[in-house]
Amino acid sequence: MSNLLYCKNCKNYTLNELCEICKIKTISKNPPRFSPQDHYGEYRRKLKKLNKGE
Repeated sequence: MSNLLYCKNCKNYTLNELCEICKIKTISKNPPRFSPQDHYGEYRRKLKKLNKGE
């Protein structure tokens, strides 16, 4: 895999599927692809509105 991955637990960046330090599965830090249809736009806007009210 050539994407940069991130470990939420120890906050390290790596190229491996598993973190070398804590052996937990890493996640991708890349933003989602842009799409003119924006399939998740409705949910994103609702979440933003909920967080703004706090």
